[in-house]
Amino acid sequence: MQHNGLPHGMVERRSEPRKTVDQYYSVEFFIEGLEVPYQFRIWNMASKSMCVLVKEGSHILSLLKVGDKLNMKYYLGDSMAGAEYRPTAIRHITKDDNGRFKGHYLVGLEILAGEEETDKEKLKN
Repeated sequence: MQHNGLPHGMVERRSEPRKTVDQYYSVEFFIEGLEVPYQFRIWNMASKSMCVLVKEGSHILSLLKVGDKLNMKYYLGDSMAGAEYRPTAIRHITKDDNGRFKGHYLVGLEILAGEEETDKEKLKN
């Protein structure tokens, strides 16, 4: 008997294995009303936590709010692997006054499991 790690009676429905957040290198997204996308390197700050660094005073800070959902394009660390769009929520926006990233804000991201990409009408593009 093969054990797949799922509770009894549940069936795996994904066609591809789930990627962990540490497989992503950078993220890109558009904000409505802007002509060019923003692209940021992803920082994995703690277990299962990822964020992007935004310089204090950057225009993008005034456009992002905690709870916003955006359809973000994640680039995989392996350049040959390409990129994929994932629905993502902004979980926190925290100023770093004293630490390694002084003068920047940490914008926490959470990839939303269970939301399909077809629900784009709910997501800011």
